Order: sequence, then C-alpha cells, then structure tokens
Amino acid sequence: MSLQVEHNVSLKRLNTFGIEASAKALVEVHDDEQLRAALSFAEQQQLPVLLLGGGSNMLITGNIDALVVRMATRGINIIEDDADRVVVEAQAGEPWHPFVQWSLAQGFVGLENLSLIPGTVGAAPMQNIGAYGVEIKDVFAGLTALDRESGELREFSAEDCAFAYRDSVFKQQPGRWVILRVRFALSRRNVLHLGYGPVQQRLQAQGITDPTATDVSQAICAIRSEKLPDPAQLGNAGSFFKNPLVSAALAEQISQLHSDVVAYPQADGQVKLAAGWLIERAGWKGFREGDAGVHKLQALVLVNYGNASGKQLLALAQRIQHDIAERFGVELEMEPNVL
Repeated sequence: MSLQVEHNVSLKRLNTFGIEASAKALVEVHDDEQLRAALSFAEQQQLPVLLLGGGSNMLITGNIDALVVRMATRGINIIEDDADRVVVEAQAGEPWHPFVQWSLAQGFVGLENLSLIPGTVGAAPMQNIGAYGVEIKDVFAGLTALDRESGELREFSAEDCAFAYRDSVFKQQPGRWVILRVRFALSRRNVLHLGYGPVQQRLQAQGITDPTATDVSQAICAIRSEKLPDPAQLGNAGSFFKNPLVSAALAEQISQLHSDVVAYPQADGQVKLAAGWLIERAGWKGFREGDAGVHKLQALVLVNYGNASGKQLLALAQRIQHDIAERFGVELEMEPNVL
C-alpha cells in the first residue's frame, strides 16, 4: 500500500475544537509498514512529525509546519480468554467510544465507566484517561509502541507506562513513542464501579437495582451528554483543566471561606479540588468573548462558538488560570496539548 502524502491540508475537521489551521503535509497510516514509511519520508524531507489520533486533546494555535501523521489503524482481537478474564488488543486508530461499545456487546466488563470519551485507543494510555472512578491503568494489560529513537518495537507494562493522574511516560516524553496497539484486561463477571453519586442516582431514577455494565454505560452517556457539548455541534476538547492537587492546609483555608468547595482527600494527604467548581465560583461559567467562551453548563469546558482561533482560546485559558491563582492560590494545569 503506497504512501499518499497531502500538502497544505486544513486541520479544521481533524481537531475537535474546530480550529482552522493547516498542516504543511499530512498522511494517514493504516499499518506499521506505512507508519515507518511516513517517518522515513519526514526524515528525508527534514520535517518534524506530529502524531494525530482523534484530535480531541489538542489546541492548535497556528499552522503546523510538520508532517502530521494520522493514525488510522483498525482491528480488535481477543488474545487471551480464560472464561472470567479476557485480554483484548485494539489498534491505536480505533475510535475509543465504539471500541467501548464493542466490548460491552461481547459481554465484557471494565470499560463502561469510560464511555463517550472522545479520541482513539492509542491516545487513551497517553494521558491515562479516566472518568467516574475508573482510569485506563485499572484495566490496562500492556501495549506495543515504536521507539522513534531506535526504530525498535517495545512492549510496555503498566509499571513501564508510569501512569499518574492524566499522565504517563508517553506524555512526559513527547514525540519519542508511537503507540501501535493497546491491550485491556476485561472480565465476564459483573464487577461494576458505582461509587460516583450521579451514576447511582441515574440508575435509581430508572428503577435499575441490579445494573449491568451496559446499564452503567448508558447512564454515563446520558450524564455526559447533558453536561458536555458534542464537538460535532460546538467545538471543544472536553475538560480543559485538570482537577488540581493541593495541600490539606490550602484546602482547609479555601473551605473556611467557601464551605461548599468540592474536594476529595487523597491517600497521600493531599486534596484534589474540582477545577470546574473553582472556575464556576470565580464567575467564568458561560463567559464569552467573541467566539471563544466557557460552556454555559460546564465551567470546565472551553468552547469555540464558530471562528475562534487557537490563540484566542489559549488567551482565555490563561486568563482563567491567572484569576484562579489570584482568588484561591491554586494553579490550574491545562489538559490538552497546546500546539
């Protein structure tokens, strides 16, 4: 299969913010051989490389003077099956939510809490995606990645990935690793994570007392659809800021001034604060300046109302960061990669 390189390509349809920007060159790769050919082409042309999955975790602030390599690999295989435990391997280019739905259709439990998250399978370990009490690390069984420094394939265990809150070795070493395939340890037993209050409330309201994994997935899809805008309708990258970890002393100080602060004590003595609560309390929810804004229903989401530039959205994010630091003494960290 020959490599088809496009030049001066608009990236608007390839990033969920819907930012208008162009790439000097773009290629879609469908297998390992094409990936190696694309990387070789970039080296020959002396072009940097930008890997692209679903474009859901990036904020583009200008034209990309690079070869954009879009991972379009497909394929899902069951590689281990011992009755209760099943290991499933998915190619990096598989869209995440359809993969979750596929797993549920097979009767596999484990990914239901991660329903309706945008992006691709390959991007999931990079920032250890998580929602409603479950993170990738909880169901991770390994992955295969290409080392761009040596050209060799490497197998990663969970320990090798150095997973942390919205973080991993792949995020810490940007550009070095190309994730090719990811493996997940799933179960046929109905072991569910129902610790998140809104999920329990949704199931109870529906009269579901003995939920299945599919019931949990449908409840979470409904909650997310109500709280988060559809990128196809309103440009966004989901949650824009990480929930900050602060000292217990600072959390107590904030609590004395704001008794309704949303805070979660951690095992290491720190406290995780809800970034959305901080931003909403500071008055940013629903803010709009031109086509750059903060979503009216979820303060954690920055949105593009049509023609906002990446620089305008970045400037808005930085204003919010500065304001939260001034008001609460809390530093907010952006989740998307800023390009």
